[in-house]
Amino acid sequence: MLRTTMDRMSPLDAEFFFAEHDNVPLHIGSVAVFDGPAPDYQDVMRLFEAKLPKVPRYRQVARTTPGQIFRPVWAGDEHFTIGHHVRHATVPPPGGPDQLRAVAARLFALRLNRHRPLWEEWFLDGLEGGRWAILSRIHHCMVDGVGGNDLMTLVFDTDPDERPPAVASWVPGPRPSPAARAADDVRDAITGPLRQLAAAPGLLRRATTQDVLDYGRGLGASARRLAEPSACVLNGPIGPRRRWTWTTASLAELKQIRAAHGGTINDVVLAAITGAFRDLLAQRHELTDGLVVRSLVPVSVRGPDEAGAVTNRVSAVLANLPAGEPDPLRRLSLIRQEMDDIKRTHQAVGAEILTGMLGLAAPMWLALGTRAAFRIRQPLVQTVTTNVPGPRAPLYILGRRLTRQAAAFTVLIVAVATSTLACSVPSLA
Repeated sequence: MLRTTMDRMSPLDAEFFFAEHDNVPLHIGSVAVFDGPAPDYQDVMRLFEAKLPKVPRYRQVARTTPGQIFRPVWAGDEHFTIGHHVRHATVPPPGGPDQLRAVAARLFALRLNRHRPLWEEWFLDGLEGGRWAILSRIHHCMVDGVGGNDLMTLVFDTDPDERPPAVASWVPGPRPSPAARAADDVRDAITGPLRQLAAAPGLLRRATTQDVLDYGRGLGASARRLAEPSACVLNGPIGPRRRWTWTTASLAELKQIRAAHGGTINDVVLAAITGAFRDLLAQRHELTDGLVVRSLVPVSVRGPDEAGAVTNRVSAVLANLPAGEPDPLRRLSLIRQEMDDIKRTHQAVGAEILTGMLGLAAPMWLALGTRAAFRIRQPLVQTVTTNVPGPRAPLYILGRRLTRQAAAFTVLIVAVATSTLACSVPSLA
């Protein structure tokens, strides 16, 4: 007898899927700006369609069960149409940064259609100077910030004369029968927690005994960081609207600062973001000595053999951004000390182990708990700050060179009023 095995979401992917609601769209976004002239929309659409065979997930839709009794499964979309996912819009004149920000903000605020594969690419023309852009949106249940097989990265070329591949025909696989789906749901409900327990020793093996001991020793410092007064004024109810903006910085300058004062480029970026929060709080007359902005900092836990996995392999740590410190060099020093302590005590290890245990929870309780958590106002965390490596060499689409790329992670911590911050730099060294 042939047994059908479903491609089921991991517990962490399912958590991102369940957490989304009208005011919290849980997708990852980016905007890539290219030199002109703008290509034809049909050519852009054909290019993305030609790349789809490299990422089968982009032709799959999430199937759920009533009451979320079981984890969602991925199934081929029988009605897949490339025009539903590669869209076209024209930025209003004069096509400057303000107009691009406004268009991007409106698109990033929208939830993806759950009846289709959970991604969209928007071809935006009308930018000043004849330039154009690709705005990308992909749900966090499909991939994390450094996922290797993001479709947007696959359409890039390193040679401006590279010819796009031909579009191949595609036929979705047979849809499982209701009986086969029900049998697989029940089988996963029984064996899923057992597989999670069986995988626990491997997870613990990746975290050595010394890692766990260091983690335990670091819990005291983590508790003290949580006791510091944070900028709760930034916490509040989340509405449906979004604002999106960006700034640019020279990587050479970041490296000069790192060379002069130590730490990593990531530390320098966090210090710059801390200065921005200090300015914001000062403008609101809410700045006090010793005040911190508490940020969740995602940490990739992908192994060398997981570089191309289309799933979430991420943990996170909490970091205090010392916005109340007036001296910028002192701010950088405090951040460096804190991040060094977090790394030295392997605080991401504990979070990864806890995340790995999500599979022990029944999907229904996981869904209910996640939805409740994302609707309850909390004063603990004010923002999320993530640093995603950008391209190290010139990239092209249809012969046009990429000139700027900015990320927009719309994942929001529970009832955080401030926008999530993200930056893209070529290296985290």
